[in-house]
Amino acid sequence: MADEAEATVQEPMDLIKLALDERVYVKLKGERELRGRLHAYDQHLNMILGDVEETVTSVDIDEETFEEIVRTTKRMLPYLFLRGDGVILVSPPLRT
Repeated sequence: MADEAEATVQEPMDLIKLALDERVYVKLKGERELRGRLHAYDQHLNMILGDVEETVTSVDIDEETFEEIVRTTKRMLPYLFLRGDGVILVSPPLRT
């Protein structure tokens, strides 16, 4: 069965095809990260994700102490249409 999976990977986009209906990790521009179930995608990496957990990380500088203050905000979304021009990385689930 592993031979079948390897035989179907001809191009990098084939790895994303194998992740359909599975949870994926998506890193976006602007310190945003998404984890959700991949329902659909296209050649531009536009994606439809379901059961999405969005994490936004922001770093501020305290004006008095000049220390970095890291803030993390999380929210859950039932569905999300993601435009592909903001995608930096798509990580399919680990296969054992």
